[in-house]
Formats: sequence, C-alpha cells, structure tokens
Amino acid sequence: MEVLVTGGGGFVGSYVIERLLARGDRVRSLGRSPQPALAAKGVQVICGDLADTEEVRAACVGVDAVFHVAAKAGVWGTWDSFYTPNVVGTRNVVAACQAEGVGRLVYTSTPSVVFNGQSIRGGGQELPYGRDWLCHYAHTKAIAEQEALAANSDTLRIVALRPHLIFGPGDPHLLPRVIESVRAGRLKIVGDGANRVDVSYVADVAAAHLNALDALDAGHCAGQAYFISQGEPVALWPWLNQILEGLGHPPLTKRMPAQLAYAAGAVAEGIWKLFAKSGEPPITRFVAVELAKDHYFDLQAARQDLGFEPAYTMQTALLKTIEDLKKRGF
Repeated sequence: MEVLVTGGGGFVGSYVIERLLARGDRVRSLGRSPQPALAAKGVQVICGDLADTEEVRAACVGVDAVFHVAAKAGVWGTWDSFYTPNVVGTRNVVAACQAEGVGRLVYTSTPSVVFNGQSIRGGGQELPYGRDWLCHYAHTKAIAEQEALAANSDTLRIVALRPHLIFGPGDPHLLPRVIESVRAGRLKIVGDGANRVDVSYVADVAAAHLNALDALDAGHCAGQAYFISQGEPVALWPWLNQILEGLGHPPLTKRMPAQLAYAAGAVAEGIWKLFAKSGEPPITRFVAVELAKDHYFDLQAARQDLGFEPAYTMQTALLKTIEDLKKRGF
C-alpha cells in the first residue's frame, strides 16, 4: 500500500510512519522541511506547504491512503496563523484525495473541538462541537474536522481521531513546556488540584491511526470521530508531580484559585495583544480552564469500531517517557 503522512517529521507523524514501515507499506511524508532521518529509512520525503493546493495534490498522486496529521497547535497566535494550516490545509488535503482517487483519509483531530469551558466527565460521541472558543487552535480544528467528515463518501472514506494530551519519548511540546514553566517558577496548581484528565501515550496513538485505516477498509467507522486515550484518566497534578519527581524536580505545591487564573489569563492576553511582538502569554484563559477542569472521555466507540485498546500501561508509558526526558536534559 502507498501511504502519505502529512507532518511525518512531527511527533505523532513519525510514530505513524514507523508502524507503517514495520508492516511493509510504502510511505511518503509531506512537510515544510527536509527530513533526512525519514529519508534514511526509505520514506519518500516531499517538501511542500499544506496551503499550496498544487503541492498537496502532487503529493497524493498514486496514493492509496492519507494520514493527515500535520497541524498548527498551540494556545496563542493570530487567527490566520491557525486558520491557514488547519482549515485551508485540511481542505486542500481532502480536495487532493478526491481529485487523485485516494480511497481513505484518517484525520488527526483533538478533543478540544468539543471545548465548552466546562468539565467533561466520560463524554463520548454525543458531545456537540464547542462554543465560546478561547483559543484559535480549538476553533480551527473544529471547523476542519467538521468539513473533513462532511466530505466522507463511498469513494473517499474519512475518519477523525481525537487523541488527548499526547506524551511519550520524543515529545517536543507537552511535558517539555511543563518542565520549562516549572523551572521558570511560573506553574502553579490551578483550582482544587483534584481534576482528572485523559492522557495518550504516543505509541498507542499511532496504533489507533492504523486501526482506523483498517477499520475504514472494513466499513466500520467512515464519517465518525473517535476519542483516543489510555483509557484511565489521571489526577492531573499528582501525575505531573510523579513525572517531575522522576526527573529530580521538586513537586508542585503552590496553588492558584481557578477564577484568579482565568482573570490573570485575560489580563495577560490583553497585554500580549497590545505590546508583545513574539512569544506567548505566561497563561491564557484557555489554559486556565484546561488546568482546572476535568476532561476525560468515553473510549467505548473506539474500542468497538476501531478495535482500539491501549497496549501500554500508564506505569510503562511513564517510565519510558521519564527515561527519554532525562536523556534530553529535562
């Protein structure tokens, strides 16, 4: 099978490619920069921009399936900086698949598409799309997911996956940013510290992607979106402290009321909009809500339709992650 992975040089994309290669698929990777490590493994690396219709279509010529993993993530930036890669990029991928006769598309989404500022405890596919958006990432991913799923057809079967808080060896975002905030003395426990959240080990996330592709072949999941996680919500702050202690950092003990954190986020956003030319605020309203609320989801649909079951226990996943972070100097 000939498979294209957008963002193959990224965190999740690289794990998806490893699994595809392991089972003998021929793989292409589309990204903005050369990826010599992928090329050395036999991956056809294509440099291109998701916003360029012709470059995306050219990457899809002769492809049987596409994993659209690439996206701009983050909690801060202009609307256009998120809309162009996340919405326009996804439109171009869908259009290229349709034009080139690609039969299957697995779209990497996020649970943030159902963000509504409230706690979510075991919610499933019945959850509506969000409202009162507090960050452009969540908003643009919701637009892109809806448009992608609306394009599902008999000739192009499409499924969306929503992995939550992805961590593991090679993580360039989640835990490194937490550790940097701890080192800078910026991170505090927000709220009562008892909130529970889903997290997702990257190797299991990659496995879910291949399961989704196989499920599309079997006709089980086209046009649907599925939450993905380890299936065992963690108490966020003890979980982070376990990682910090494993790395030799002092645990988090200082607290900030949730309402105060939200207000601080609003003030920081205002200051950054007026005066900051780069970087991002130390806290935003979206981050304040996410750090204080429960957000975990029901995996029953993914288990039933995709045959997804995490292969790694939380203990094993944490040990591998902590070992990798130590090697990288965190």
